[in-house]
Amino acid sequence: MSTLAPSLPSSPPGAPGALGTAAARARSAGLEERIRQDPGRFRVLTGDRPTGRLHLGHYFGTLRNRVRLQDLGAELFVIVADYQVLTDRDVADRLPEHVEELVLDHLAVGVDPERSTVFTHSAVPALNQLLLPFLSLVSVAELQRNPTVKDEIAHSRQSAVSGLMFTYPVHQAADILFCKANLVPVGQDQLPHLEITRTVARRFNDRYGSGGAVFPEPEALLSEAPLLLGTDGTKMSKSRGNAIQLAAGADETARLIRGAKTDSQRHIAYDPADRPEVASLLLLAALCQGRTPEEVAAGIGSAGSAALKRTVTESVNEYLAPIRARRAAYAEDRGYLRRILREGNERARAVADRTLGEVRAAMNADY
Repeated sequence: MSTLAPSLPSSPPGAPGALGTAAARARSAGLEERIRQDPGRFRVLTGDRPTGRLHLGHYFGTLRNRVRLQDLGAELFVIVADYQVLTDRDVADRLPEHVEELVLDHLAVGVDPERSTVFTHSAVPALNQLLLPFLSLVSVAELQRNPTVKDEIAHSRQSAVSGLMFTYPVHQAADILFCKANLVPVGQDQLPHLEITRTVARRFNDRYGSGGAVFPEPEALLSEAPLLLGTDGTKMSKSRGNAIQLAAGADETARLIRGAKTDSQRHIAYDPADRPEVASLLLLAALCQGRTPEEVAAGIGSAGSAALKRTVTESVNEYLAPIRARRAAYAEDRGYLRRILREGNERARAVADRTLGEVRAAMNADY
């Protein structure tokens, strides 16, 4: 497969724009301080694909951090990436229902549509128009090297990989840059995607900026997402049926935790290396209680796995009770959910139209 224009070299390791993990962690520490000092200077882009209800892994990994940034005063854009469902699924089953469920989960955990913009990918045409000029700035070789794309392709359920899957990092760059987000909360595995976004912004500015920057190079705010395993001891995932959904009732939660994998040792101790399933349950209880896993383990002692699971069940159900109550209240008014999306889509479209106008003017294509 041939590459695109050879005049577009990728950033070498250690270049000013490169985002190595160590450098990203150092920047994140500095970013946290800057956010505390002046949160209003930050515009955050984050979101999810509507492929099912969100679970505790999503909550402790990303959702509560989104609410934290919103409450600090950063401007939050939450994208419901319905177009990106098409990257790894032949049919987008029950998509409208999944979109509403995703909005419900965000409202339930505290995302405030009066302060944050919640919108759907497909409803913002100008955002998607940025994909073509952005693709011209990235080589095929760079897309092929992207480790997240390679992983997505390896785990794809499709018999063949679509072109949309292949261009996923550039599509994500359009998601971030349409609103000129300067802060993106990510896990370590998403750093390659964000580096593509930074590369696109830098190359567009260099080629079309005429000495000025059209786009910021967004910073990565690395999240220290806790490693929560699913109830079967493998990675927590919507598709594996091993996760506790935010929408799950107290009885369902108890059933899932009762069936969670542990081990045969009666004494409960926090040992992530040698006892990962027990450690994950202890961590979950600790996150809900605001304590350390070691403290939770000490309280259980030699009472065994049954006592551990009772502790986890009580902790999770108590923690999720107000979230579930808010979710149930919002679910009673589906018209309200649609109104939130309409208003969020209108705000996102206005931002995207302005950005696309600037892009056309910079490219001398404003006619």
